[in-house]
Amino acid sequence: MNFGPDDEIKLTALIRLKVIKSHLEQSSYNRQKKEYFYTVPEGKLTQEQRDFYEKNGYIVVKNLISEEKLEKYKQRFQEICAKKIQVPGMTVMKDVAIAKSEFLEGEKAITKIQDFCYDDELFEYCSLPEVIEYVKSFLGNNVMAMHTMLINKPPDPGTLTSRHPLHQDLYYFPFRPAERIVCAWTAMETINRQNGCLVVIPGSHKGEFLMHDYPKWEGGVNKMYYGIQDIDLDKANLVHLPMEKGDTVFFHPILIHGSGANRTRGFRKAISCHYAASESNYIEVTGTIQEGFKKEVEEIAKKRAGSEVDLKDIWRYKSRLVCGERINL
Repeated sequence: MNFGPDDEIKLTALIRLKVIKSHLEQSSYNRQKKEYFYTVPEGKLTQEQRDFYEKNGYIVVKNLISEEKLEKYKQRFQEICAKKIQVPGMTVMKDVAIAKSEFLEGEKAITKIQDFCYDDELFEYCSLPEVIEYVKSFLGNNVMAMHTMLINKPPDPGTLTSRHPLHQDLYYFPFRPAERIVCAWTAMETINRQNGCLVVIPGSHKGEFLMHDYPKWEGGVNKMYYGIQDIDLDKANLVHLPMEKGDTVFFHPILIHGSGANRTRGFRKAISCHYAASESNYIEVTGTIQEGFKKEVEEIAKKRAGSEVDLKDIWRYKSRLVCGERINL
């Protein structure tokens, strides 16, 4: 077949267009690889949501969990508070102000339960498909539930002990990388500034991992409520996160966050789970800014077990595979 001059021109132009398109696609791919550091292509996050999380370190998904499921978790919590159910390994906590006052029965005495990973009814929250579809956008397909909590923030008695100091969750975790850890935190009722909603500093997940210690509050501080010591609140860009029942916020473990005092007469409930990719690894935190936490936790574990217990083994015990394969954690 013979080509004329016009055909050669068209063919040359077509080849050039294909080369340009290939360069543009490669350039786009390279930009995407560089841009998305805190999220992965799996999961349900839209590109807009990924962009928001990459920039801010958190994303709120509205109306993610049904009222029916949250009521079931609330009833389970009440049964645990009434001691109708005993769950091995679960930690039941009181607010320091309640602990120092006359004893209160049942739900009003308990401000938080931790490590409910072996209670199948509460652990259902951690494995809900509607939650995991988003979690995979941060971690990939091999997902471990590492830390579980149901928080029952009490009405503040005037001591402001119901608040939680600004902190970074990574302080509690002896595993890395931080980019493959995420928290899902769901409001079990309307949460606002009056009853102590979460407050965050957007973008702080890109900053430093800071020194933590117990705040020197006059009314006392709850056990394990560590806070960042040197932070200028006047210069901090604090953003409050009011949420409705079923709304869920996903956030990075270096994101600086906390919550205010509950100035209402009711209890403010939320349920949460910290997840990590099972490809992650445990690290040794002795000699780091996490050493104080390590010593405190190991001392508590020693009193309970009657023998020395390593922090990494404690985390191995209270973690549970959600989906995929358990690799390192």
